[in-house]
Amino acid sequence: MEAAAIRSLISHLPSPTSPKSSTADHNLLLSVKLPKPYSKRRCNAPVRVSLENDGDKSKNTYGAIELQRLVDEYPYEFNSKDSPSLPRPLTSTQLSNLASEGSRLRVAYQGVRGAYSESAAEKAYPNCEAVPCEQFDTAFEAVERWLVDRAVLPIENSLGGSIHRNYDLLLRHSLHIVGEVKLKIRHCLLANRGVKLEDLKRVLSHPQALAQCENTLTRMGLVREAVDDTAGAAKLVAFHKLKDTGAVASTTAARIYGLNVLAQDIQDDSDNVTRFLMLAREPIIPGTDKPFKTSIVFSLEEGPGVLFKALAVFAMRNINLTKIESRPLQKQALRILDDSTNGFPKYFPYLFYVDFDASMADQRAQNALGHLKEFATFLRVLGSYLVDSGMA
Repeated sequence: MEAAAIRSLISHLPSPTSPKSSTADHNLLLSVKLPKPYSKRRCNAPVRVSLENDGDKSKNTYGAIELQRLVDEYPYEFNSKDSPSLPRPLTSTQLSNLASEGSRLRVAYQGVRGAYSESAAEKAYPNCEAVPCEQFDTAFEAVERWLVDRAVLPIENSLGGSIHRNYDLLLRHSLHIVGEVKLKIRHCLLANRGVKLEDLKRVLSHPQALAQCENTLTRMGLVREAVDDTAGAAKLVAFHKLKDTGAVASTTAARIYGLNVLAQDIQDDSDNVTRFLMLAREPIIPGTDKPFKTSIVFSLEEGPGVLFKALAVFAMRNINLTKIESRPLQKQALRILDDSTNGFPKYFPYLFYVDFDASMADQRAQNALGHLKEFATFLRVLGSYLVDSGMA
């Protein structure tokens, strides 16, 4: 009965508007580039797979990637700066089409080996095959195209706040939130072997990591330079054998790239936790036997008290809100003008992302969303999933 009620409610919610696919998207050809002959017996070597645009190869939508796979007697060309034992990230132009093997889940994350996101993926899905992706978009696409089974991506940090890019991508793509995982972030100062703290002049890392260690790095007299991610900074320092440059990253990154840890726990605030979302193609069926959280996104008409009215549907049913985030409703500029606006829109449309402590199997949550649907201009359930009460 509960499952039927959930399906009934969700089926009556407006479906999101998906962006139109380009002509190139309809002309994709899959090509698996393997040397011939090759043995089916396994060894430790990558496979190169590509999705190419038919016809105009200068407009490839999806190009080749290299993943850690197992094929015997297979000559493999790789970037001399990269270790052949480390898979290179999936890119938005280079996606894999290799299927999952057995029951081992393939889980996409953003970054390179040693990233905090990889640790979150392994915490969420122990014994999974963690698949690195260069960008957040790529991880979403990899799940949608059945290239991986799941994605684990950051959504907010206790110090840095929300990761807005992933909020926008949740709406753009049709994936479902099936869980969350919280990870305690512990930054370390890393350098090549033989390099001492006094030898360093600058330090590389992700902008948020640098900001979280600002006071410590200032006391050390180090110039801060931003790169795409923490593990990528460690990889750069190691592969270029930099002597005057360190990296802010994890101890896992230090182990993978052979760096020394010069200082541990250098974050200014020890209360540093990142929350990650677990994404899948299909939603899970929520229950009521354990603590569940539900994430939704909606939009409203402009007017006095409208947002108050929307949030009241939860308060009147004693449902606790744990997160609210507003994002501009892109590609929908309202043209509500009057003489006092000098030709500019009177207001801009916004989307509201809300997390609340209740399962979609709970009658209160169903009634609240049914009430909200009466005056919301758009409403979508992103997922109903178990609350992560642990920390690692």
